[in-house]
Order: sequence, then C-alpha cells, then structure tokens
Amino acid sequence: MKLDILAFGAHPDDVELGCGGTIAKEIALGKKVGIVDLTRGELGTRGTAEIRDKEASAAAQILGVSVRENLHMRDGFFINDEEHQMKVIKMIRKYQPGIVLCNAIDDRHIDHGKGSRLVSDACFLSGLLKIETVLNGENQSAWRPKLVYHYIQWKNIEPDFVVDITGYTDKKADAIMAYSSQFYNPNTDEPATPIATKNFLDSIHYRAQDLGRLIGTDYAEGFTVERYVAVNSLGDLV
Repeated sequence: MKLDILAFGAHPDDVELGCGGTIAKEIALGKKVGIVDLTRGELGTRGTAEIRDKEASAAAQILGVSVRENLHMRDGFFINDEEHQMKVIKMIRKYQPGIVLCNAIDDRHIDHGKGSRLVSDACFLSGLLKIETVLNGENQSAWRPKLVYHYIQWKNIEPDFVVDITGYTDKKADAIMAYSSQFYNPNTDEPATPIATKNFLDSIHYRAQDLGRLIGTDYAEGFTVERYVAVNSLGDLV
C-alpha cells in the first residue's frame, strides 16, 4: 500500500498530540495516511504496554488512518544505529510516502529527539540503492520521501510553518483521549505525571488556538523543516 503521508512517533500518542489535527485534515482531503510507532511506550508510568496497544488502535480508528504499525523498539533505550535505522527504512520502503512526519528535533523526553534523528537519517538512507532490504520475503526498492517535517511536542519550539486545523480539533481531541490511561482523569488512582494534568490537556488546545490566532484562523499546528519551505506562487500562502 502506497501512502501519501507516513507519521512516526517514538511512543503511541506522540503523533496524535503533535499532528493529530493535520492528519485528520489530510485524510478528509483524500490523502492516505499511516502511523508507525517506534516503541509500545512500556516505560510509561501509567497503564501498561497492552493497554497502550488497544488505545493506539482506537486512536487510529478515530483519525481514520489506513494503517498503524509498531516496531517494538525498547522504550527509553533505542538508539540511532544501523539495526534501528534498517527497521525504519523497511517501513519507508514498504509504504513509499511522499511526506514523513516525525518527532520534535528537541524535547523534554529523550526518546523524542532520538526518534526525530533516527527517522530523519533513515529517510535519507532509504533512498540509497546499495542498501538492500527484504520484507516478507521480497526485495524492496529504494525510496526517499520528498519531504520530512517535525511536529512540535512538549517544548514551545518556534515553527517554520503552520497548518490550519480549524474544524479538526475535536477529532484530534478524541484521538488523544483514546489514551485514557495516560491523560488527566480526576477520578484515577494512577500516579501523577507531567502529561496527566489538566494543564497539559489545556495546553494542547491553547497552543493550537494561539498558532491559529497568529495566522488569522481558529486553530493550527506547527512544524519545523529540514530545508527551505517552498511555494509555487505567492497565492499559495494562506
């Protein structure tokens, strides 16, 4: 299956939090989108890996993505080496996306920055003919995505561009709350974590609202880039 967009996240819920609105909008526009999680989030303070598996599946259905896979890397301990790069390369060649979305280049959680660099490096290596990969017994063809964008996570990194997600914030919120083990619930006995506060949930909304305000819309999501942003004409700018 060839995808238009493939979004990678170090943990289940990274993609929903960082670019869930953009994904929902692109799917509504007819694009085929997939998600690949690097780990199962097994080191998360709340819940279990098995619970996260079910939550990730539910969130994928809410967003309407075409496929979701998990590479079962070690949460907290995966590294950017050949072994891990080859796993990502196989996914890129399998789905041949034109656009790859991945973790923030710098963030509070160490896996986010690591995941960002791992996926970015794999996108380049995936285009090299002399790197041979086999998936399900079949040789894969080299493939390099045209564009790699990094969504914004915990830290307020200044975006290089933003996407208007007005009309898609409710779907994003529903996909986030599919991870009920991870986020704010005043009636739970689970340990407190930085992302399990009401303030954190509110921040997802007011960040999108503020980015929207800055471009004259209601809501937006921000991204950083690895090369100049280009448009065909001035009229392409919103």
